[in-house]
Amino acid sequence: MHPEIQAGCRRTGEVCCAATRYSVYRTLVFFVFVVLFSVLASCGYHVAGRGSELPAEWKTLAVPALENRTTRYRIEQRLTEALVRELLARTKYRIVPEETSADAVLRGEVVRVESNAVLFDAATGRATAMVVTVHVKVSLSDRASGKVHFQNDNFVFREQYEISTDVASFFEEQQPALDRLARDFAARLVSALLENF
Repeated sequence: MHPEIQAGCRRTGEVCCAATRYSVYRTLVFFVFVVLFSVLASCGYHVAGRGSELPAEWKTLAVPALENRTTRYRIEQRLTEALVRELLARTKYRIVPEETSADAVLRGEVVRVESNAVLFDAATGRATAMVVTVHVKVSLSDRASGKVHFQNDNFVFREQYEISTDVASFFEEQQPALDRLARDFAARLVSALLENF
């Protein structure tokens, strides 16, 4: 206790009582702080996608190549490769291409791909930016029982890419845009699978 408060305690009981109240108040505030901190910490911060709702007994996941129902060349390969990379990065599953050696199977079909111009050059009237929209049908099922754990018949993804109007340095950014689209598709699909939306 501070020397002046000790001296005051000897002189009057009021100062000593005030010091005691102050000490109790500090202890109470500290206690409330510790309790609040403990409660907030126990709420648990977690990375989205880690709280899987999928069966705990699954160890192996088959991801056969997505089927391409469109005329867009090899888009299913980009989406399948991105999906496998995302599953390996964010889940505990061993990913295999063959269904016979897996606990569950993730199937998909690229149903439709659309490209639309969204920006135009005022001088030439040429398109300077396009939006690609991909519609995918996806399902995840238990291989042994056939039970469907996740299904979305209209997973939709969009990506914008620019087209250079300078003929000398013309570079159509469609391929990098499709790569970005594939990564976005994979990230969102894996999140949906793990969080069971």
